[in-house]
Amino acid sequence: MNALVALCHFCELHGPRTLFCTEALHPPSPSPSSQAGPSVPGDRDRDGDREGEGLTMRANSSATQRGEMCEGCRSLPASHPGFVSIDDETGIRFLSHQHPRQPQLFSVVRQACVRSLSCEVNSDVCPGREGPIFFGDEQHGFVFSHTFFIKDSLARGFQRWYSIVMVAMDRIYLINSWPFLLRHLRLTIQSLQSTALKVFDNEQGVCPQRAVRMNSVFSPAVFPHQRSGNAARSLTSLTEHPNLWASLHSSFSWLLKACGSRLTEKLLEGAPTEDTLVLIERQTEQEEEMSCWEGAEGGGSKTRHQSESELGHDFLCDDAKLDELPGPKFKSLRHLRQVLGAAEFRQLAWHVLMGNQVILRGADPGLIQSAFTVLKSLLPVGCVRSVPYSAQYEEAYKCNFLGLSPDVAIPTHVSSSEFSVLVDVSSERGCQISAVGEDSISSLYQFTISSANTQPTDRGPSLLNKLEVALSNENLSVDVVSHCLLCLKEEWMNKVKVLFKFSKVDGRGREDTQKVLALLGTTGPGEEDNVRLLKFWMTGLSKTYKSHLMTAVRGGERSPSQ
Repeated sequence: MNALVALCHFCELHGPRTLFCTEALHPPSPSPSSQAGPSVPGDRDRDGDREGEGLTMRANSSATQRGEMCEGCRSLPASHPGFVSIDDETGIRFLSHQHPRQPQLFSVVRQACVRSLSCEVNSDVCPGREGPIFFGDEQHGFVFSHTFFIKDSLARGFQRWYSIVMVAMDRIYLINSWPFLLRHLRLTIQSLQSTALKVFDNEQGVCPQRAVRMNSVFSPAVFPHQRSGNAARSLTSLTEHPNLWASLHSSFSWLLKACGSRLTEKLLEGAPTEDTLVLIERQTEQEEEMSCWEGAEGGGSKTRHQSESELGHDFLCDDAKLDELPGPKFKSLRHLRQVLGAAEFRQLAWHVLMGNQVILRGADPGLIQSAFTVLKSLLPVGCVRSVPYSAQYEEAYKCNFLGLSPDVAIPTHVSSSEFSVLVDVSSERGCQISAVGEDSISSLYQFTISSANTQPTDRGPSLLNKLEVALSNENLSVDVVSHCLLCLKEEWMNKVKVLFKFSKVDGRGREDTQKVLALLGTTGPGEEDNVRLLKFWMTGLSKTYKSHLMTAVRGGERSPSQ
């Protein structure tokens, strides 16, 4: 991530100062000019390091000459080489010193430091002047700042003012990283505050400063000297942490690395798909929810949050944990169809596409979760609500994919409903499961499918008919079938968008809606199944698309009157 993290301090005598700064240096890319002449590897980096050290020394020396440097304004001495960490995977180096190594960054960080500790403080956003705030512009960069106080028995008001700022030129990236940065910066700040509070309590126990100040005599001649003496306390003395700056270097370096790897840019040809939009929305909601619960107090609410999170499994996290589970697993839709049989597979896939609850009950969580993984590929991401494996039944409004242990009883209203299907997975030779390869699922397990549905499943929907043609064609590889399914899903998602716009946004009647369905090619054989599929998939549209569509329609309605 092209960003910089800095710790800033408001000195009572000298104003805002930068105490510590960590920046990421990417390895230089080879250029024709560098290949033409002989060069020694690392010369350019060493020159940059010397330039950074020289900048720090010049800043410190000039400040010292003007009498504008005290212990509270200094972290590392000018002769200190700083801290360096190297990421072996990417070759990125993380350098930490009191000031940035480049003059351009020096002025940018200096301005961010001044603004974070002076004018960019909003009492409504940051009650008590503590908390996060965002500011910046295209010329000087954008800043995420978190101000906080550190206890000091000798300071005015018994506390000193600090801030941690992250400076980057990418405004969107920094805003999207707000929950992540806030969560981890608060951990660093709380660690500093708790350590300084212990030192403060010890000092107050030995010599209470409030009583000393009440009994002391102030005069115009003595007051500046008293302020000057109290101002010269470094953060190291306030926390009594011998390796404070090395610890901050590790924290800031990890923050830059983690923040850069959590979000990656991807080249998309055309507009993002609905699945991409839904995944982005889910990730944002999950981070915001996590940030809110971490800031909340009370044990009861935390317990309730954990129980809810067990039901809200992420669409991708379940698949990532699948490899950790032992036992045989389904590899693809074709593999599942070969094990179940063509008729049973069509029945199961029909229930999935119609939005009915699919229940798999068995003793092998890995096998059940692998079946859900391949079945979820039939649906848009927004239509998937999964509980991979549970010890109790969950209602259909919570999940449409439910894995159960073999001893869980199915409620009567569920087993008699036509909107659910149960697949019992029983082991024929349970004692030999671990010794048989993963390709022998049919010889290890027996699958029994039961449902109260009386409607025929061999007519539609049209998407399933086309998919079965591709699955039964052995000349098509698994990758080709996957791309075929992707194209079919995109085709039907476009039909869903047209139907949503026509029926929900415009509010057209039944007769007009029937004409649109005929125009979309969903009438004829399997028409009822096609309509059910469209209505179910309509619930999986992203909030971004719905909001954009409603805004566009309302804007179009206002424009003629204007």
